[in-house]
Amino acid sequence: MRRTDTADWPCTIARSVSVLGDHWNLLLLRQACLGTRRFDDFQAALGTGRNILSRRLGRLVDEGLLRKVEYQPNPPRYEYRLTDKGREVYPILAAMAAWGERWLTGPEGTPLILHHTACDHDMHAVVVCSECDQPIDVREIRAKPGPGFPAG
Repeated sequence: MRRTDTADWPCTIARSVSVLGDHWNLLLLRQACLGTRRFDDFQAALGTGRNILSRRLGRLVDEGLLRKVEYQPNPPRYEYRLTDKGREVYPILAAMAAWGERWLTGPEGTPLILHHTACDHDMHAVVVCSECDQPIDVREIRAKPGPGFPAG
C-alpha cells in the first residue's frame, strides 16, 4: 500500500511524520542515540534486512539526521553519526519511552531506564509549556494559524 506524502502539507506534525513516521527510522535513530554507528551493528540490533536498512539509513542521511563518515579507506567503510538535527529527535524518543512505560510495560517492568548524567538521576521525559513550565495537557491547548498557514 502506498503512503500519502505529507512532506509539503501546511502542518509541522505532518511534515515530521513524513520523516519520522516510518517505524524503522525511529528505531534507527534510537540505536544511533544509544551509540550504534556501523551498518552491521544496526543490522544486529534490529534484525532487519540489508536492503531495508540501507534504504532507511540513506533516507536519514538525505534528510540530514545522520551523516555518513568514512572510518576505513580501503576497502571504504562508513559509520553513521547523528547530526544536530538527528540529536534533536531524542526528546521525542524519550517522550515515547515515557508513554510506553506508562501504558505498555508489563508486570516485568520497564526494559530500559533513562539516566540523566547532568543531575545523576534516573528520569522520564515530561513535555512542558515553553512559557510556564507546566506539563502540557491536550485539554488545555488550542491550535491557531501561524505565519506559514496557507491563506484561504
